[in-house]
Amino acid sequence: MSQIRAFARTEKVMIPTYEIGEYNKNPMFLEKRVYQGSSGRVYPHPVCESISDEKKNKEYTAVYLENDYILVMILPEIGGRIQRLYDKTNGYDAVYYNEVIKPALVGLAGPWISGGIEFNWPQHHRPSTFDPVQYYVKENGDGSVTCTVGETEKMFHTKGTAAFTVYPDKAYLEIKGRVYNPTEEPKTFLWWANPAVAVGDTTRSIFPPDVTAVYDHGKRDVSSFPIAKGVYYKVDYAPGTDISRYKNIPVPTSYMAHHSDYDFIGNYDDGVNAGLLHVADHHVSPGKKQWTWGNGDFGRAWDRNLTDENGPYIELMTGVFTDNQPDFTFLKPFEEKTFTQYFMPYKAVGAIKNATKDLAINLENSDGKAVVTIYSSRNYINPLKVTVTDGAGNRSDSREINLGTAETATLGFDGFDAYATGTCVSVEYCGDEILAYTVKEVEPVVPEPAKPMKEPSEVETLDELFLCGTHLEQYRHATFKPADYYKEGLHRDPGDMRLNNAYGKLLYSHGRFKDSSVYFRRAVKRATMFNPNPYDCEPFFNLGLSLKKMGDTDGAFDAFYKSTWDGNFRGRGFYELALIETARGNWNEALAFSEESLLYGLHN
Repeated sequence: MSQIRAFARTEKVMIPTYEIGEYNKNPMFLEKRVYQGSSGRVYPHPVCESISDEKKNKEYTAVYLENDYILVMILPEIGGRIQRLYDKTNGYDAVYYNEVIKPALVGLAGPWISGGIEFNWPQHHRPSTFDPVQYYVKENGDGSVTCTVGETEKMFHTKGTAAFTVYPDKAYLEIKGRVYNPTEEPKTFLWWANPAVAVGDTTRSIFPPDVTAVYDHGKRDVSSFPIAKGVYYKVDYAPGTDISRYKNIPVPTSYMAHHSDYDFIGNYDDGVNAGLLHVADHHVSPGKKQWTWGNGDFGRAWDRNLTDENGPYIELMTGVFTDNQPDFTFLKPFEEKTFTQYFMPYKAVGAIKNATKDLAINLENSDGKAVVTIYSSRNYINPLKVTVTDGAGNRSDSREINLGTAETATLGFDGFDAYATGTCVSVEYCGDEILAYTVKEVEPVVPEPAKPMKEPSEVETLDELFLCGTHLEQYRHATFKPADYYKEGLHRDPGDMRLNNAYGKLLYSHGRFKDSSVYFRRAVKRATMFNPNPYDCEPFFNLGLSLKKMGDTDGAFDAFYKSTWDGNFRGRGFYELALIETARGNWNEALAFSEESLLYGLHN
């Protein structure tokens, strides 16, 4: 039996800390504050506005997950962040290990610290990033260990959890995320995992090979990538500057990939021949970002603000259900979204061209031959077959290699050009292809930056007015008001179904239940203009919510029941019916409705 194992432990640790000041007991509303491109309101969070200049040792509870290859340190008392991800095979801190807790007032509610991996939700630099979270640790039947952290956040009452798992024979950290809306109203969220990595003159960001352009926040500006050729963040990079390298970026700069069909993003330090890799399905996790304070006087000042001895870092942020900041996704009433992310240290590979959670592969020319380098984060019992094919598909060469966990292999193939269009490297295991990379001629497309939204009176159609208002709600805009767009549309057509329904939901969210019911009834009237069985029954469900708040239980019951005629609302509608029957003491009916609801929301 293998002696490889994973284990967990909880310890008290002493960390030098600059304590934060008292939180303001009267939370700030900050109605017009703009933060990371969206609203900076934090109510009902209090706000901290001071940090001590004196450093003291402070005791924290740390959870460690560990196997023979990696060590993960989690701090539940500071947002459940990963404080350290250490590669035991080469002594490399794959994420920036800040050995002091030195907050600066850059978070939504004040305190924020650099280093490790921060989990940003339901918006960027989450309001509770410096608050304690609940956690529990368990040993799993397959020999892995898991620490789950989570909270129900105060602002929108949505719930988020992250389950960190280390497996006995894998050199990566698995993160299973879950966000859930337990309320009857639609909410919005984003989720960016924010790993920091140490940087210097020999470090670079590793974006996938199909990334040719990057955006800043809100897609207000755009640059070619990795070679910037124009003005970006007020810096003229002409005639061409490699902005994947930290040393070349003099000012605070953020960029997010315009598009990629690959599942990875990472960094690599050529000086130590190691880096950090993030892997997640790009259909769910399109967000790929770098942020830096800049390699200049301003950036070095911020390094001193956030650490005593650990030097500069960059953030390599990874977004699920989001590709930009702000870029919020709807979380419907009682809806759950789940996702999986992997973070793994890797080494001796260079600028990889493709990766899965199990393998990372590079293809380059060296000494007149194509060189394939492969890193494995798991153990392969049988040999891997590596095949290189030329661009015309006329010639190929294959080799077999054995790879164990955290091992690297380098293979040279004579007579092949690693940079020629069509050159392909394929890795097979037991007859199945498990990873491949083909050199493609990528056309450098640089998209146009986003355009500002028009004033309501300038918007041409009702459809656009509805979409404008919905966008402002979804992205939590700090200054534009969605109500202005809804009301402009209703001025043009008082009976429009979507605008009435949308404005009614906005009023309902503000506690104006009686007013909202007026607009929901108008939406129902338009929806049933030609028959009583509309395609979209959301107005019926929302009317039920308003009537329930107003004490009209019978009217609410009828509206909720009608909403169940729409498959999108069967789970929610039957749940609300179960609540009403429970309040009435009709237990059998309540149970029947509950069981029907669970058929459409099993996890809830």
